[in-house]
Amino acid sequence: GSGRARNLHQNGEIMKTGEISSRSPEETLALARRFARALKGGEIVFLRGPIGAGKTVFVKGVAAALGLKSSPTSASFSLMKEYKNKRNRLFHIDLFRLEEGEVFNLGFEEMLEDEHAVILAEWPDPIRHMLPADRLEMDFILKEGDDRVIQLHSFGRVSDALLEELCKAAQN
Repeated sequence: GSGRARNLHQNGEIMKTGEISSRSPEETLALARRFARALKGGEIVFLRGPIGAGKTVFVKGVAAALGLKSSPTSASFSLMKEYKNKRNRLFHIDLFRLEEGEVFNLGFEEMLEDEHAVILAEWPDPIRHMLPADRLEMDFILKEGDDRVIQLHSFGRVSDALLEELCKAAQN
């Protein structure tokens, strides 16, 4: 793959932007592993893109790299999976086709109180206003065959560091 990063300004927010290419699910998994190594806890990542673009592959790669196993969660099981071990906690949220009003009882407050937790949210638009401003947005774009382009936008110090790490990982 390849990657690059630069700074932009949007609505008064300073935003870093980058782009990565992936030529296969294996490459996406390798990126996820590198990404997982950069996580310290407290990161919030939005994953967007059509079904089959590699979002879930990426999430599974991150969980595996952190040594996390999925544990059955509450009634919101299909919307939210929690992965945890002694050191790490990862929340994978999938809000496909949900309306803003339907997401209030998912327990975001508890998630956000755990500063060691990492939140990976697919189809995040219903919750963007409930989450802190510092976030990394990943847009998965389908190209021909297994080729993907992942556009990155980071807002804030924590997510800027992740964006840099992903772009570096993609260059190697």
